[in-house]
Amino acid sequence: MKPGSAGAPTGRARSRAMFVEGREQRQGAARTGWTIVGSQDQCALCSGRAPAILQDNLKRLVGRPPIVARRLARLTTLAGRTQFREACTPPTSHRVIRLMYLRPTAAGLLMLATTACSAGADAGQPGSAPDDSAQAPPPTQERDVRPGIEVLLGDSLGLVRGRRAGLVTNHTGRDRSGTPSIDLLAAHPEVELVALYSPEHGIRGSAEAGVRIEDGMDERTGLPVHSLYGETRKPTDEMLEGVEVLLFDIQDVGARYYTYLSTMALAMEAAGERGIPFVVLDRPNPIGGDPVQGNILDPDYSSFVGLYPIPMRHGLTAGEFARMAVGEFGVRVDLSVAVADGWERTMPFGETGIPWIAPSPNMPSVASALHYPGTCLFEGTPISVGRGTDRAFQQVGAPWLDGEELAARLTALGVPDARFVPVRFTPENPGDGKFGGVEVGGVRLESNGPAYDPTLAALALLVEIRAMSGERWDWRVGHFDRLVGTDALRNALDAGVSYQALADEWGEGLDDYVARREPYLLYRKDGE
Repeated sequence: MKPGSAGAPTGRARSRAMFVEGREQRQGAARTGWTIVGSQDQCALCSGRAPAILQDNLKRLVGRPPIVARRLARLTTLAGRTQFREACTPPTSHRVIRLMYLRPTAAGLLMLATTACSAGADAGQPGSAPDDSAQAPPPTQERDVRPGIEVLLGDSLGLVRGRRAGLVTNHTGRDRSGTPSIDLLAAHPEVELVALYSPEHGIRGSAEAGVRIEDGMDERTGLPVHSLYGETRKPTDEMLEGVEVLLFDIQDVGARYYTYLSTMALAMEAAGERGIPFVVLDRPNPIGGDPVQGNILDPDYSSFVGLYPIPMRHGLTAGEFARMAVGEFGVRVDLSVAVADGWERTMPFGETGIPWIAPSPNMPSVASALHYPGTCLFEGTPISVGRGTDRAFQQVGAPWLDGEELAARLTALGVPDARFVPVRFTPENPGDGKFGGVEVGGVRLESNGPAYDPTLAALALLVEIRAMSGERWDWRVGHFDRLVGTDALRNALDAGVSYQALADEWGEGLDDYVARREPYLLYRKDGE
């Protein structure tokens, strides 16, 4: 049975079995494939020779200089985190803490680590006792997570071997070294990549929100790129002609409104209707897989910014969302998930070892993603969400707002673990048409602890800014209601309902959602 298939064992049992299986495979490869860098006469890193040695080894073994360069950059990062000695004179007592091995795949997937030495107090004198105060500290333990693309090509190649593959992706689909999944799959001798499919913001992620994406061709591979954010949002028969397996590899941000999971769900439907297997190359949820917050969407308000009745902050990875779509929302498809190996639900994104690549032009950081489930609601109002600044979705404002007064009013509400900082900012080419080149006043949101709920913070903001704006307030009615998934909140705000009254009823249905979600989870909490 395929890993992560809809009929497979569910929840932690399957996830744990996959982790154990993958670990055993990697350990087997390590036993037969380790290559020591340097020698016992001279530590390669201490002597500064490691880059040259690595480059020579990799050119000889792999013959792919571009990949060598990318992996050497990774080595440099590792070395920078570990305080190696500047010099080392033999004889010394060397302790190889990590080695380099080559996994035998023609795509050039390499796992690099490093070596270090543990020298004596007087490195020039044989047999001298070690001086603990002079030794370099042990390297920081890495909690690197392998994204689904690496798991697919390293452990689960059978899902695509011998099949003509299509790939739904954008610029966030990469391995840890930064190599695009498009390039990895196109170069692999056992994968035949035949078509690409682009979501909102385009295959390279440069288009603004809401801008239609046209069909085209990928310059590097020459493959056709079919737009799923133009006239067509669900792949057609023509788009899927000749495709025998459809892959999905895009970094989501963990909020219901973000359209990448809607694109995935419609692609799953299309694949299922044509008997095409669907494989999610999973990635961590950058704002965590444990908290679920906000309201549940009313199915009558289903749209591309919210297909299913899930919370604003849903606490799912793309793979888990796909499993829930099959199990709860009627999507029929042969589904497999290549898990994000090593990720845990409460693991901060900064500990995963996966670089943050802005999934859209106004999602510059994980901090923006954290506040987005709340501040995105202001897209349906006249208020700026900071588009066109380096803190998009972390701050809101308008020319008529006094940030000091607004912050004071918000602080008085006592929103748990939320801090509101007065700011002034000037959006430059914001893309949403709000106050470009105009200085605005407002507040920046900060999380002060684990109880922080960006959707509750947004409720407070909506109540106070609505009151302070008076006649300047103007709803974008349809868009706001689609984002919230109901018209009830807009009507309550117009009626002057207080923050506390709204907060008391906020999150209705979350307990039921958490229970329904449980069978589809693939990852454990830290320590479980």
